[in-house]
Amino acid sequence: MERMNHPFDIVSRIAERSSLLRQAEQKVAQAILGDLPFAASASIQTLARQAGVSEASVTRFAKAIGCRDVRELKMNLAQAAAIGQRFLRTENALAEDELPQIVDLVYADIHKVLEVNRSLLNQETLRQAAQALLQARMIYAFGMGGGSTMLSDEARYRLVRLGRPVATYHDAMLQKMVAATSDKNDVVLVLSTTGNVAELNASCAVAREYGVRLVAITALGSPLAAMADVLLPLKSMETDFIFKPSSSRYAMMMALDVLMTELALLQKDRSQELLRRLKFTLDTHRGGSSREPLGD
Repeated sequence: MERMNHPFDIVSRIAERSSLLRQAEQKVAQAILGDLPFAASASIQTLARQAGVSEASVTRFAKAIGCRDVRELKMNLAQAAAIGQRFLRTENALAEDELPQIVDLVYADIHKVLEVNRSLLNQETLRQAAQALLQARMIYAFGMGGGSTMLSDEARYRLVRLGRPVATYHDAMLQKMVAATSDKNDVVLVLSTTGNVAELNASCAVAREYGVRLVAITALGSPLAAMADVLLPLKSMETDFIFKPSSSRYAMMMALDVLMTELALLQKDRSQELLRRLKFTLDTHRGGSSREPLGD
């Protein structure tokens, strides 16, 4: 019976095991780690020549790190190389003496991603999304991962202030259960930077099957975007400087803020009264001036 192949991080495995290998096999490891895309696409003869060893040494190396043969080795190398060279080559990052002040670097990326994503927001689409939230019997905010999880919670905080019934779910199984028990009077507000999270998309597909409207803040052209009834498109802009958080979550936050403002204006009198109550309650509790924010 042919054994099942389980994916593993071949870069880490080579780095961890290389010191335990024979000298010829260590040379193969050095050649691979020195240029991963080259090693993934090179023939066994070319890789052996690059490492200065025999073809048999390349074969032994593949088996020594847990691959069945050189073909499986190259398949794992190709998978590792696909993440992008910016995570593999330190020379792609700016040298320390070339870095601007970190605050300027981070600010510039935030400003750029906001500027690009501003051009993607359409007033009529925003109104359609806000109208769907206004008319919903119940709103379920879905997000998975890092920024999308955080901002699905942010959506709940915004919607509560506007008197809308809302709950947030991050767990894949719970999302699917909620989707299966929802109906056409409900709305799923789903947030995903990539729109390519299989578990999240599967839950949204279940919701769509039962007639739930899907308002998505996600990447244009993604599988999730294709399912959306109303799409607020995102464009992420990742740079070669991998050491800072992704600026894409600012674009998602901007889209969410604009959507919540549109919703507040659709029910202007009710929103004003609810926000007044919040301000009165908070100021009574903590004191403060009239210009302090709602919340903290």
